[in-house]
Amino acid sequence: MFLLRWLWSNLSGYRGRYIAAMFLSVICQSMYIITPMMSQRIVDTFIVAENGAEMVRTQPDLLIMMVAAMIGFTFLRTCMTYSANMLYESTSQAVMYRVRKKLYDNINMQDATFYHTHRTGDIMTRMSGDMDMVRHSVAWIIKNVLESLVLFIVSIVYFFSMDPITALCLIALTPVIFIASFIFKRKVRPMYVNLREKLSQMNTLAEENISGNRVVKAFAREDHEIKRFDEKSREYSAANKAAALKWMDFFPTIEITAQALSVVQLVACGIFVVMGRITVGEFTAFAGLIWTLANPMRNIGTIINDFQRFSASANKIIELYYGRTKVADREDAVELTERIKGDIEFKNVSFSYGKTRVLHDINLNIKAGETVAIMGATGSGKTTLVELISRIYDVESGQVTVDGHDVRMMRLKQLRESVGVATQDVLLYSDTVEGNIAFGNVDMSKDEVTKCADIADAGGFIQKLSEGYETIIGERGVGLSGGQKQRIALARAVAVKPSILILDDTTSAVDLETETRIQEHLRNLDFNCTKIIIAQRISSAKDADKIVILKDGTISDIGTHEELIRREGYYKEVYELQR
Repeated sequence: MFLLRWLWSNLSGYRGRYIAAMFLSVICQSMYIITPMMSQRIVDTFIVAENGAEMVRTQPDLLIMMVAAMIGFTFLRTCMTYSANMLYESTSQAVMYRVRKKLYDNINMQDATFYHTHRTGDIMTRMSGDMDMVRHSVAWIIKNVLESLVLFIVSIVYFFSMDPITALCLIALTPVIFIASFIFKRKVRPMYVNLREKLSQMNTLAEENISGNRVVKAFAREDHEIKRFDEKSREYSAANKAAALKWMDFFPTIEITAQALSVVQLVACGIFVVMGRITVGEFTAFAGLIWTLANPMRNIGTIINDFQRFSASANKIIELYYGRTKVADREDAVELTERIKGDIEFKNVSFSYGKTRVLHDINLNIKAGETVAIMGATGSGKTTLVELISRIYDVESGQVTVDGHDVRMMRLKQLRESVGVATQDVLLYSDTVEGNIAFGNVDMSKDEVTKCADIADAGGFIQKLSEGYETIIGERGVGLSGGQKQRIALARAVAVKPSILILDDTTSAVDLETETRIQEHLRNLDFNCTKIIIAQRISSAKDADKIVILKDGTISDIGTHEELIRREGYYKEVYELQR
C-alpha cells in the first residue's frame, strides 16, 4: 500500500487525467457484456424461437437495430479504449519525468558519504531501468489490475442475473487460482529482489570498465574484464531465467483451471439447456463471456510478475527519493550580505571516515588574503582538511569558521560559491573548453574566459587546439594531457573569483617552468583571495606565507620555508630530496 500511496502522491497535477482514464477503463470493460446480451436476444428471438422465421419477416428492423447496436458499441468501446490508453501513457510519462527529476535533484544534493556508499552503476540503474518500471506500473500494471477486476466482477454479476446455479458452477474453480497465485507471489518476490541486484552489479561493472578503459588497455586486461562482465551477465541471465521459470511451476495449474472453465460451461450449460433451466440464447451468452472469467485468471500471473518487478525497483527508487543528506542548510542558517573575506579558522577539529580517524584536534588560523601551503605524507589528511571548509564533509567535533561564522551555520550555496577548487584528479565535462572554464559562471564573456585561461597558463595550448576555445573536450577530458586538464581545472576555479581558492596538488602534472608562471599569475590576481595549496613539491609551497605540515591527522609543524628548512622534520627531508 505504501508504494501505491507514493505513486498517488506523484500523480499530483495529473490525477484528474488518470481518474478519467480509469473511468474509461471501467466503462469499456463493463461494455463487454453488451454483445453477449444482444446475441442472447437475437438467438432466443430470431433463431431458436418457434416463430423465429416469422419474427425475421415481420420485425427485420429490430434485428438490424440489434446488430447495428452490437457494431456501434464495439466501435465506441474501441475509441474509449484508445482514449484511455493515451491518458494512461501520457500520465505515466509525466510521472516518470517528475520522479526522475526529483531523484536527480536529490542525488545532486547528497554529501560525499553518499557517493562512497552507492555505486555509480547502481545509481544509473535506478535512474533508467527502475524508472521504466515505475512508468510501466502507472501505464499498464494498475490498468490491467483494474480492467481484469472489473471484467471479472461485471461478468459474475451478469451470470448470476441469468442463472445463479450456472454462475456458481463457473466460479467454483477460482479459489484454486487464487491459492496458487498467493503461493507464487511469496516465492517470486525475493527472486526479483535478487534479479534487481544482479542487474545493478552488471551495470556497475560495465560503467567502471568504460570509465577506466585506459587502465584496462594499459595493463592488457581486456580478456580478464570481458570474462568478469560475462560472469556478471550470466548471473543476471540465470536470475532472470529462474524468476521466469518459477512462473512455469504455477502456469499449468492456472492454465488448466482457466481452460477447465470452458469444459464446465459446455457441460453445465448443456445439461441446463436440456433441462430447460436456461435458454439456448443464455447458453450462447455464457459461451461468449466465458473468456471474461478465464482471461483475468490468466492475467494474475503476469500481474504478479510485473508488480514484483515494480516493487523491487520502486523500493530502490524510494531509497533515493526520500534520502536526505546530513550536510544541508539549517533552518537558522546565516545569510551573509557581503562578500566573504576569507578568514578561516579550525578549532579543535576532528574527523573520521567510519571508524578510521583521519583528523585529530586540528587548530589552525588562516587570515584573509594569506597563501597557506599544506604538506604531508600520503594519507595524512590534507584533502580532508580543506574539504571541511566547503562542507564536503561536516566535522565530527570542533568547529570550522569562515569570517567568524561556523560553516555549518552558513548557507551552503553562498559558502560554496565563495570557494574555488581545483583538484589533482580533474573531471572535465563533454563540452567546449570555454564551457568547462565558465562552468561556475556561465555569464562570463569570452575575454574573461581567455583571461582566466592565461592565469592558468592554458591559453597557449588552447589556441593550438583544432577549434580553440570552441573545441569539444571528450568525456572526462579524454584527448588532453594530465597537465592540460589540470590547467583548465585551475582556470575554472579562478573564473568564479572565489574568496577562498583551494588548489589540491593542482600543478603536479605540469613542468616546473609552467608551475612558476602559474604561481606568478596567482600572486597577481585582480581580486582578494585566500589561497590554500596542497602540495608535494617544495617549489609549490616555498613562497607561501606559512606552510602547515600534517602527520597522521595532526599538525606536526607550522612555519615559513626558511623556518622549516632549519628544523628537522618532514619538510626538511622533502627539501633535501628535491634539491
